[in-house]
Amino acid sequence: MTFDLAARTRAAAIQMTQWRSVTGSPEECDFPHLLRTMLAQNRYFRLNPEHLRVQPLGDGTRRSNLLALVKGEGRKTVVLAGHFDTVPFDDYAELAPFACDPEALLPMIIDKLKRTGENPQALADLESGEYLPGRGLLDMKSGIAAGIAVLEAFAAEEHRQGNVLLLATPDEEDRSAGMRKAAALLPEIARESGLDISLVINLDSIADDGDGSFGRSVTTGSIGKLLLTALVIGRETHACYPFAGINASYLAAELLSEFECAPELAETSGHEIAAPPSALYVKDVKSGYNVTTPARIFLYWNTLQHRRGPAEVLSIATGMAREAMERAVARLAARARAVSPPQPFGEESVAVLSFAELVAQARRSDPDFETSFALLNRELADRQDLDFPARARLITEFVWASTKLPGPAVILGFGSLPYPAVTLKDEALGERLMAVLDQAAAEKGTTVSRLGYFPGISDMSFLGEASGDLSAAEANTPVWGASFALGPSPAYPVINIGPWGRDYHHWLERLHMPYAFDVLPLLVLRATKAALE
Repeated sequence: MTFDLAARTRAAAIQMTQWRSVTGSPEECDFPHLLRTMLAQNRYFRLNPEHLRVQPLGDGTRRSNLLALVKGEGRKTVVLAGHFDTVPFDDYAELAPFACDPEALLPMIIDKLKRTGENPQALADLESGEYLPGRGLLDMKSGIAAGIAVLEAFAAEEHRQGNVLLLATPDEEDRSAGMRKAAALLPEIARESGLDISLVINLDSIADDGDGSFGRSVTTGSIGKLLLTALVIGRETHACYPFAGINASYLAAELLSEFECAPELAETSGHEIAAPPSALYVKDVKSGYNVTTPARIFLYWNTLQHRRGPAEVLSIATGMAREAMERAVARLAARARAVSPPQPFGEESVAVLSFAELVAQARRSDPDFETSFALLNRELADRQDLDFPARARLITEFVWASTKLPGPAVILGFGSLPYPAVTLKDEALGERLMAVLDQAAAEKGTTVSRLGYFPGISDMSFLGEASGDLSAAEANTPVWGASFALGPSPAYPVINIGPWGRDYHHWLERLHMPYAFDVLPLLVLRATKAALE
């Protein structure tokens, strides 16, 4: 009997969407156990229960990964990977009780859109019968569902060539703890199980507000992300005597102007762009009002990469920061001369240092630095009320104080977990897979295209073949080691084939069903078979 990929994908997608799994919630911890129970009903896993397991992350939470292995002949293995956590659903307002029940939610959203008149595009989509709403259905339980359908179809074959491993992970929407744990353990799991991993297929979704041609993309890499930080140190002064010091707020403003959407920090590959940086946070450290100028400002920017590594990003940012600080000092000096009567202004330069350079200076200046530095890192690692950038700020301020330098200065570094850019380096494999996928799409009366990079950050970063090394990130990320650990990537060939839809992370998030339920599982199956040949 022919295995019905589309029906199984739809059923699994809707069932898993009904299992709420918001990142950090108790339900996220429950999800892999529910999934194990569902998969255990399959005949293969009834006969081989040891191939289906829930593996705790061991990070002090109850979170776990799920691994489901179907074995055949030989060692070649394809991993089908996806995350099951979702963003919260309180944005659904009065519809929140139904946010994770797609079929019940559909008529309610249609009714609301008709009553309010908002978002005619969403209304047209949902009334067309081709789109289905629901928190997590698009991002990305329908992708996992396609993986489940392929896994079970493979298990149903009498003579299986190769092996397929389904990997479902938590925490992608926050710190990718699930995939980072899996990446560290997969080589060991492969050795124990006699597997050679020849391809990883990530099943994440792509947003497309057009005709779907962009959403129907196979990506042979994933964009990288670094959170670039700056601690700006001025010299405090009374507001009535502004030229007696140097205002950290003004230095930060020049830095903001220099970095915002700067093309120097963007990257282009063909028609694909890793967008230029944009500031995500700017704040001084004053606790309340007074007439003293701010002493310190902390800033950070989202930066995206295709091929650049952390060292190159930091080098470019350092050069830009020095230009901005030279401009700031020159402008203040000119304004000091321009007021009547002219005011003395003694500042000649603003030092621009990396966090690694700052640490080196602190070691020279303070014989007790290492002990105090390690203690602070351990203490902050336990502060769950502080995110990584907030911890990075406190550590950078501590190191700055340890140097006993006078300021003004700008300290550049990285404030969070890096997502390395990855790319499929085996071009012959990429071309072979695309030929198979083009044929499969044609059988369904549609097309697929190839992109070099998944357009959003993804868990592919921790499994794939990374661009550049992370040593500069490790040296310049204050929270590296204590707050998170990141070992070397197993460097597997990795691609993404996933569903598409509209309005990610929004109460109108909706999945294009014909592609997700009918086309996608066939694409994943054909790519899997091609990689196992």
